[in-house]
Amino acid sequence: MSAVTLSKSLQVALLQFHAGADKSANLQKVTEFIKKALNHTPKPQLLVLPECFQSPYAVDQFKNYAEKIPDGETTQLLSKLAKENNVSIIGGSIPELDETDGSLYNTSVVFDPNGEIVAKHRKVHLFDISIPGGITFKESDSLKPGNKATVFEIPQIDTIFGLGICYDIRFPELATIASRRGAGIMAYPGAFNTVTGPKFWTKFSVARAIDNQNYVLMCSPARNPNGGYQSYGHSMVVDPNGNILVELGHEEDIAYAELKKDKIVEARKNIPISIQRRFDIYDDVSKNPKVSAL
Repeated sequence: MSAVTLSKSLQVALLQFHAGADKSANLQKVTEFIKKALNHTPKPQLLVLPECFQSPYAVDQFKNYAEKIPDGETTQLLSKLAKENNVSIIGGSIPELDETDGSLYNTSVVFDPNGEIVAKHRKVHLFDISIPGGITFKESDSLKPGNKATVFEIPQIDTIFGLGICYDIRFPELATIASRRGAGIMAYPGAFNTVTGPKFWTKFSVARAIDNQNYVLMCSPARNPNGGYQSYGHSMVVDPNGNILVELGHEEDIAYAELKKDKIVEARKNIPISIQRRFDIYDDVSKNPKVSAL
């Protein structure tokens, strides 16, 4: 990996929609939203899908929607759509069935415009919480955590990305590792709920952008009028100075934004935190050997 900044401005689209119990209908919706996004002018070069876009977000249901990667129908569909439309896709996340031991993971797969897989991220931090008088949710009841930070390059876009899923954003180390390894864009498919979303969604998005002086792409499912898990929505793009460039509401919609090629360089030049860190006092987390794209 050699690129740090964008060689040219990048058009992105964040696809915010909700998934129901019918997997086939969910995948049809993916196809329709991608088609709609690509009819926009200017045409997006990168599409980002939400967390759990082909299944309900329910720990007791993940196994019913899980697929092997890359042979599963969802991965094959996204590969086909990327290639047919000459577009890069950050594939939100799906329940992944590990063929070696049958374990389940919450996994995001990234495709280049040739339909080739360039990265796979398994959610590292599982959402296990219990708030008295509030909500209880335990992903570890059905999922296993990933064990690697994910940093990757899409050659056709010519920049480096970092990738996390939802709860991963609460842990700044993943974004710091990506930034220290040259990433100018951090993407987080996520499904904060209507309690944690209003409290934290925007704060974490802006914090990770300012911490690392990079763009942050946050793509959420829409709120589901038919019940079930209710996502916060509010998919957004934040620039390297912490400015929100675009933010949706909670309904199904698409967010479009232009990531300008000079913003990352400008932010890092004006306030050069990347060369001012004191590794004589604290460790450099980017030295962690468990970093991978695939």
